[in-house]
Amino acid sequence: MGLARAEDSKIVELAVRTGSVVVTIDADFHAMISVSGAVGPSVIRIRIEGLSATEVADLLERVIDLHGDELPAGALVSMKPTRTTIRKLPI
Repeated sequence: MGLARAEDSKIVELAVRTGSVVVTIDADFHAMISVSGAVGPSVIRIRIEGLSATEVADLLERVIDLHGDELPAGALVSMKPTRTTIRKLPI
């Protein structure tokens, strides 16, 4: 979407406006949304280094299969090598 260098707040604004989920490796999004008390957007943080695009797509597909119903309502997802956690918003 051409947002690789955009400010985090602009990415969040766009995600809220379009009903999108933010996918990132950056912890700042979880912190920003938690502190704000916001109910969205949902953020999926991938905490696994060195993944190929195909591996990232597979991980995201798994998250959507497992937690797809929770993402529209607002959630923070953290994906680690051995587990995935999800926290519903607001926090």
